[in-house]
Formats: sequence, C-alpha cells, structure tokens
Amino acid sequence: MKRLLIVFSLTMCLSCRQSVAPPAPYGAVPTAGQLKWQQMEYYMFVHFGPNTFTDLEWGDGKEDPHVFSPAGLDCRQWAETAKKAGMKGVIITAKHHDGFCLWPSKYSTHTVRESAWKDGQGDVLKELSAACAAAGLKFGVYLSPWDRNHPTYGTPAYNQVFADMLTEVLTGYGEIFEQWFDGANGEGENGKKQIYDWPLFNRTVHENQPRAVIFSDVGPGCRWIGNEEGRAGETNWSRLNIAGFEPGAKSPAADTLNSGNIFGAAWVPGETDVSIRPGWFYSPATDDKVKSLGQLLDIYYTSVGRNSNLLLNVPPGRNGRIHPNDSTRLMELREKLDAVFSTNLLHGAKITASATRGNASTFKAANLLDENFDTYWATDDSVTTASLEIDLRKKQTFNLLLLQEYIPLGQRISSFNVEYWNDATASWNVLATATTVGHKRILKLPPTTAGKLRINILHALACPVLNTIGLYNE
Repeated sequence: MKRLLIVFSLTMCLSCRQSVAPPAPYGAVPTAGQLKWQQMEYYMFVHFGPNTFTDLEWGDGKEDPHVFSPAGLDCRQWAETAKKAGMKGVIITAKHHDGFCLWPSKYSTHTVRESAWKDGQGDVLKELSAACAAAGLKFGVYLSPWDRNHPTYGTPAYNQVFADMLTEVLTGYGEIFEQWFDGANGEGENGKKQIYDWPLFNRTVHENQPRAVIFSDVGPGCRWIGNEEGRAGETNWSRLNIAGFEPGAKSPAADTLNSGNIFGAAWVPGETDVSIRPGWFYSPATDDKVKSLGQLLDIYYTSVGRNSNLLLNVPPGRNGRIHPNDSTRLMELREKLDAVFSTNLLHGAKITASATRGNASTFKAANLLDENFDTYWATDDSVTTASLEIDLRKKQTFNLLLLQEYIPLGQRISSFNVEYWNDATASWNVLATATTVGHKRILKLPPTTAGKLRINILHALACPVLNTIGLYNE
C-alpha cells in the first residue's frame, strides 16, 4: 500500500509539472531556415561589375567585357572587412541588369571569361565563396532576371536560360544562405519585356539550395522593405499576403512592404537594403560621401531595431578592394554598437510580471534576463494585456530599450508602452508608446534616470511571449 501511495504521489507531481502547456503557435510562423536567417541580423551587400568601371548604376549590356579589369581584386579583404564589422555574411551581384556574369557561365557570352581579367580564367564567385568560408561568413547571391545583353531576353526561351544560370551558381559555390531576386523588367514601354516564370525560378532555388532564403518583393523567404533608405516601418509585421502578387510591378504597395500585414497568411519577414554610399556601385565621386557614423547608427536602429535584417551595401572600388573610407566607417559602427550593447543595465535587476502562464516557473518573467533564446515569459491564453515591472536596484541613466518576441510561436504584440517611476511625483510616467516587436525592437527613449521601469503590453493578438529584454545607454 505504501509503495502504491509513493507511485501515486510521483505520478501526481509529474502531472503537475506537465500540466502547464506552452502557448500554441499563433498565425504564420517562421521555418527553421527563416529563424536562422533572422538571427543573422546584419550582413554585407556587394555591388560589383562593369558598372564599377563605367560610373553607371545600370549598364546597358553593350559594354565591352574588357572594361571589367579589377587588377588588385582581393575577396579576402572583403570578407575580412565584413567579419570585423560584425556582419554575418556577404551577398554579391553575380549578375546585374547588364547581364554580365561574375562567373564563366556557359549560358552567356558576357562574362568574366570574355574579360581581360586573369586572361579570362577568373571567377569572382569562386574567390568570394572561398573567402567567406575561410572567414566563417555565409555566402549569398543576387541574380537579376533582367538581362540587357542576352539575345533570348524577351522570349519564352529566356526563362530556361535564367534557370540554367541559377543552377550553375547554386550548384557550383557551396551553400547559399540567400538568393536575392528583384523584379526589374524591360527597357521601357517600347523595349524588350520578359514574362518571368517565377515558379520555375523559385523551384530551381529550392531544388538546388533547399535551405536558402529567397528574397523578393513577395519572398517567399524574406521581403523588400519598400525603400532603399534604411527604414523599416515603425509598425513591422513579419507576415504578408502574397497570393496574387509577384516581384516587380505586380508587387504589394511600398507601404505594405514597409509594414507587412497584421494578419498576413505567410511568414515573410523584412530585409532592409541600403548603400553606405549615394549609389550602389563604386564611383570615385562618392569617396567623400560615405554615410556618417550617425547615419549608419540610425539605419541600424530603424532596420535591425524594427524587426528587419540589415543588408548594407559596401561597393568595392576599381582596384577590387573596399575603399578605406568605407571600411573605416564600418569599424566605427562596430565599435559604437559594441560599446552601446555590451552593458545591459538590467543585469542584477528584479523583474515581476502582472501575469504568468499557469503561475509556472517555466514561463517566469526572470527568463527575460537569462540570455537563453528558447526560454521566455508568457501569460495564459486568455491574457493579452500584461505588465512587466523592473526594479533596477539603483538609479540608472538609459535611452534605449530592447525587446524580443519568441517568434517560433509567431508575432503577437501590436502595441505597448514604457513607463518610469518618478520619485518626485510618486507616479508612473509614460516615456514612449510603440506598436510591433517581432524578432527585435530597439526603442529610442528620451534620456532618463530612474530606478524603476514598467513595460505595459497594451494589446496582443494572442498571449504575449517575450524572450529577451535589455536596457542601454547610448
């Protein structure tokens, strides 16, 4: 009888421990590949090709391949610069609108093979993919479907030509983390216009690089943020309605791309692409026009800090190397970000929640401070408004708040505010009000000195689920 009671007690304890189930996923959620992609946050775009040498942004496809002559090309320098800047990968314009291929494609006669560079024996993709692998960086490729050189462009045959070019790139240079597409199409009203076979293009990527995230206006892996200025929407949902749309002229409106769709059917997070210079390709005239540290810091806050990845373009010069002005600015940004985010002022703080899921320690508010991505605070399913009160233990001066939702379970929070305890008035005072959180929200606050802080989830589509909180002083 005694043994039966012990067994019964153990069974009851196990039942208690397992009785509080985690929240069910809400709405569209990221794939494992999209989650890994989102966690990269910051990587380099490299626009490089004939335009580098002609001072053009869009070549016409008629340029002499011999114009491509990067005598000192050093992809290791690119990768080393990206690595030291804190970036996690590099995406290169393997083929821009002019049709020039940075690899010796057998489907084109407008390639590095026809250039004088390395006597036609060179392959930029081979050198860069190897340099990225050596530096521990991920490698991605941009191939423009528009081709102002290829004779079949404007005919049904071109779609298979482009798919064959994709296959060359996707099977010849190791793992590709992102395939970048845009919707550029045709030379104007009276020019050639191609009806792109997007299902074929996407299928080619999935078949050859099943883990690659596909970028375009409508994903399906990630989406354009709607501008090239470095600004994701203050409201930015990672969900998007993509049925009936396609890249280019048939894409969703720019403001929709900027903010996503609150009830979007697909998980298509935003990527913010912006150049460190006024143009995408290198020009000697812009050597003194590299964005300032302040501009880049603001871009970081309005991209990574608004639930978007940052793809920062750094175009190599005509010698095949990144210009010192660009690399110096990147190092300054890295130093600044390290200085700002190395000290979380919540270290040692006490955090309490107005509600905790099942009152279970599994979902306690303290999980927000343990630096473990997979532990989180959550409320019961019926609770969609809640507060987190933080005792800093002493007065601290701060101006940045960082929040992260546990996005494997979906994006939920649609509005929140931040308050501080005002000793002089013995009351809570609102510092800021904002909307979405997503993978990461960095909210700029007025410079404030206080000993207590409160975050109020004002509205959520389902019970809030947060896994990280940070407080910093820039």
